[in-house]
Amino acid sequence: MSEEAADSVSVFEQHGGFPVFEAADPGPGFGRFVTAMRRAQDLAVSANPDAHVWDAAADRVEELVKLLAPYEAPEGVGPANRVPSLPGAGSLLMPPWTVAKFDPDGVEVQVDFSRYYVGGNYAVHGGVLPLLFDSVFGMVIHAAGRPISRTAFLHVDYRKVTPIDTLLTARGWVREAEGRKAFVNAELRDADGNLLAEANGLMVRLLPGQP
Repeated sequence: MSEEAADSVSVFEQHGGFPVFEAADPGPGFGRFVTAMRRAQDLAVSANPDAHVWDAAADRVEELVKLLAPYEAPEGVGPANRVPSLPGAGSLLMPPWTVAKFDPDGVEVQVDFSRYYVGGNYAVHGGVLPLLFDSVFGMVIHAAGRPISRTAFLHVDYRKVTPIDTLLTARGWVREAEGRKAFVNAELRDADGNLLAEANGLMVRLLPGQP
């Protein structure tokens, strides 16, 4: 590792009281599980079966809870949000983004929102886009080699309706940095380049011991 790269790692690791999260390798079964759970989320908000089917589905979900409950672990121990190769890093909370670019000058992710994210009239719920942008902001900070930061504010402008079942591209970059502060921008576009939404925010580096 070069001296410059080592310095970047050293700076990044100065991250207040935030725990150090490392990438996880839980095996292919976890990837299958996350894929199936994402599909289950879609069906949970779209299926309309007979009443007895809901009873059967509830029985199976309760069995799944019983299976996994003994293995509940602290944050940063379970693989969720720690498998970069999986959509949304393996976290069901996150939209299923995949990273296309991760450089100091900016980050690019691709995302395809499914039925689970519908807010109305088959459009992505407006509250989901700040979640996406906040995730992008965090990646931007990491890619730029800045220490762990918290979001101080995040402003979103909605330009067009964001569709589901369509491959979209989100881009983010640091617009300006000043001491502990990093002002960041992001945008979401469709395959034709149409601007769907854009965001700007302030990320502030944590102080030593700060959660």
